[in-house]
Amino acid sequence: MTAPIDRNTLPYRPCVGIMLLNDRGEVFVAKRCGSDADWQMPQGGVDEGEDVRTAAFRELEEEIGTAKAEFIAMTAAAHRYDLPDDLLGKVWKGRWRGQEQTWMLARFTGDESDIRLDTGHPEFDAWKWIDAEELPGLIVAFKRPVYESVLAEFRPLIAGLKG
Repeated sequence: MTAPIDRNTLPYRPCVGIMLLNDRGEVFVAKRCGSDADWQMPQGGVDEGEDVRTAAFRELEEEIGTAKAEFIAMTAAAHRYDLPDDLLGKVWKGRWRGQEQTWMLARFTGDESDIRLDTGHPEFDAWKWIDAEELPGLIVAFKRPVYESVLAEFRPLIAGLKG
């Protein structure tokens, strides 16, 4: 029998998230492979020595096959979430208690045909554009507070970008 994991001894994984908007001000979301309902915006780890903006464009390329986007804004501070107990020690090889995410707002500058989920290591099997206000209702419960905070911070910018 292994000892239970003490989440307080684990660090947060440095991470970046991308709220990608189309020219109508809608937000890109994708469904995790093999899931019926786990939708999220693109996100992923920040590599050692990598700046957040570089990581964001790398993650777009890795997860949705394109980094055709222009930077608009970054969250003022990082947002944290903890993994639920049933996932602690199981994801990310048990190295992290959750993620500390800096979020970037970006406008998609490519064509929809540029979006390719059949990347080298596919994470998503479906995608769509949604109204930003739909985000919290699509997200798994343990990530929802982060999404609500990011949406609140970016909402004035999104309203100003709707075409």
